[in-house]
Amino acid sequence: MIRVLIFFALLFAVALGFAWMADLPGVISISWDGYVWEQPPVVVALVVGVVLALFLAAVWLVLVILRSPKIASRFFTRRRKDKGYQALSRGLIALGTGNAKLARKHGLDADKLLKEEPATKLLLAQTAQLAGKDEEARGRFEAMLDDPETRALGLHGLFIEAERHNEPVAARHYAEEANKAVPGLEWAGKAVLGYQAVASHWEQALATLERNYTSKLIDKKTYRRHRAVILTALAQKLEEGEPERAYTMAKEAHGLALDLVPAAVNASRLATRRGDIRKASKILEATWRLSPHPDLAEAYAHVRTGDSAVDRLKRVKSLAALRANTSVGALAVARSAMDAREFDEAREQLKKVLRSEPIRAAFLMMAELEEAEHGDRGRMRDWLSRAVRAPQDKAWVADGVVSAEWQPVSPVTGRLDAFEWKTPSGLPDASAGETIEDALFEAPVLSAAVEPPVAPELAETAGSPEPAEPEMKADLELQAEPVKPAAKDKAAESEAGKAEPESKVSSEPVRAAKEGYEGTTDDVSHVKRVQDLPDSPAGAAPEPAEKAETQSAETPGAETPGAKTGKESPLKATEKKAEAKVETAGKAPSDAGVQEAKAPETAEDLDRPIAFPFSRMPDDPGTEDEEEEPKEPRPRFFN
Repeated sequence: MIRVLIFFALLFAVALGFAWMADLPGVISISWDGYVWEQPPVVVALVVGVVLALFLAAVWLVLVILRSPKIASRFFTRRRKDKGYQALSRGLIALGTGNAKLARKHGLDADKLLKEEPATKLLLAQTAQLAGKDEEARGRFEAMLDDPETRALGLHGLFIEAERHNEPVAARHYAEEANKAVPGLEWAGKAVLGYQAVASHWEQALATLERNYTSKLIDKKTYRRHRAVILTALAQKLEEGEPERAYTMAKEAHGLALDLVPAAVNASRLATRRGDIRKASKILEATWRLSPHPDLAEAYAHVRTGDSAVDRLKRVKSLAALRANTSVGALAVARSAMDAREFDEAREQLKKVLRSEPIRAAFLMMAELEEAEHGDRGRMRDWLSRAVRAPQDKAWVADGVVSAEWQPVSPVTGRLDAFEWKTPSGLPDASAGETIEDALFEAPVLSAAVEPPVAPELAETAGSPEPAEPEMKADLELQAEPVKPAAKDKAAESEAGKAEPESKVSSEPVRAAKEGYEGTTDDVSHVKRVQDLPDSPAGAAPEPAEKAETQSAETPGAETPGAKTGKESPLKATEKKAEAKVETAGKAPSDAGVQEAKAPETAEDLDRPIAFPFSRMPDDPGTEDEEEEPKEPRPRFFN
């Protein structure tokens, strides 16, 4: 709008000037060589203007003719550049779509049309990378190092090639060169820091971190966190050789990142070595409030060396109370309680964990508790089998790598502060919803005496004594066989002047125990069972050992082995031991069932002496001068 006004203003001024000149009186006369030319001023002005315009046009035409080669060259150059940039644009589009062949074709065309163009060099180098021509790509990137304008570009390309071929030394070299060439280059600063951290060059890593922060490549929060991680790693490295310097660095790292568990544990351990128990405890407590961790509980339990297990348990309880209702605190208390032999406390804490967050560590600790408290391997194996199916425990995880210990950098990518305390993902899923019975959490109740095994048929007989009595009586009447006394018993009876009546013993007193007897039980106990069986329709109760000894002493002409020497016979001693074991362990259900069917003792039963089918114990070899008698078949009590 302003230009239009200016144009009309100028046009008005020119018209005004011509009007003014037309009103002027007189003429302009020009004489030359006898010719006189007289015209009004207006006409003269118009003629002068036309002549000037023709002169300028002639001058322009002459100049155009003189500069025509340059103008033609400029025209063709401009046209060439237009075609080159068009080919470059098409090549970049083809490279972005992954068409390496088409991108290479357009790149070559652009390189011909655009000489010394950095973009065409980059296009051809990246096209070679995409096509897998590593040698060509490396050569093109190295050619860029000669030009200061493309030096950083070539170093970045060579850095990428070195990382692709797993050459960390070369990659670190190119990153350092790029960082020197361009101090504010972000990829170079981070790459140098990462490689220095992977190589555990913590002093150089601290200097590089400072440069990156000064160049504003990272923010303040990231700077504080990375500095705390580097200081923690450096303190761990210097802990053995320079403990004082390591303690200073660990304390600074703890101040920069309170939730960094390794920094707190390291600072607490170094403070304990210096004897500052209070400082060590406060460091651990501050980190526990933010992020409870098993390492913190372990360090807090042993913050004072030489304490007993009970003292450690009290200390861990106080730490767990700072962050209540956490599974980490409950597991720590359970571990300390097991060390202190407080099994009830450990069982209660593990019960809380398994009810709220059933993890593998809790199941394994329950198995350990069952073995340590009761030695119950059956329940221990049950908990171990549940642990196999339990969810995974938390661990240090970074870039798919699971580690039991914290590391400052990732072993895969070299990223600083990559490890996180979390449940590993990508592992086979475990059954997290398994129900746990309440009985499993209770301590097993052990019985006072172990009852002997009972045959199924004998147990049925004991449960119903009335129907079983006729069958047992028939067995005694049909299958009883007389047993001849041994040689020593006959000699003793002849000296006393009166022979002892032979007792009849059934070879199979109870049919129900035929399959249960394997020939390994002590014969004396079986003899005792035979004597306890009823031999009359009403039955008879078993005789006590004291009454049997009295009857044998009152019976005239009855002598037991060992009576002459005043000592108890080996057979009676063995019988008493067997009776003591039976009384201690409790009577078997089979004996109880038989005794319920027995009738009260009669005088005839009390007067009857006790006779045994053997003259000596089965394992007694006897004397050499004893006369050998013809071997008779050994009575079998159970088939």
